[in-house]
Amino acid sequence: MQTPLFDDIDYRILRCLLQDAKQSFKKIGQQVHLTGQAVGARVRRLEDLGVIRGYTVNWDPDKIGLPVHAFIVVFVNSNSAHSAFLAYIADSEPVQEAHRVSGEGCYWMRVRLAASSDLNVLLDELLAFGNYKVSLSIGQVK
Repeated sequence: MQTPLFDDIDYRILRCLLQDAKQSFKKIGQQVHLTGQAVGARVRRLEDLGVIRGYTVNWDPDKIGLPVHAFIVVFVNSNSAHSAFLAYIADSEPVQEAHRVSGEGCYWMRVRLAASSDLNVLLDELLAFGNYKVSLSIGQVK
């Protein structure tokens, strides 16, 4: 009988890591009823399978001077502008996330900046690729 690539224990391990990626394999093992060594082996397998692509830090941008949090819908004005736009956002530090979307717009971006003047500069730069619609976050609820 073949072992499934992803089972309920793997899912529970993944949920533990999503809550706190720094917790030890031993601590996770206590929650999923495995040894720390078995958890480590499963985590390495999940990494090898590409289920776990990396680890990140939950941070507070306000505390390091990035209080402006905006969501921008970008309407790229031509098919030829897409590749230039993708190159632009790849090198743009304020762009935290970018998604190709269906529906309204071509791309949705989440950006963090130090000041509204920095947002104005970014918006002016976006005009080279098309138009945009911007919404400012007034508080994160989840």
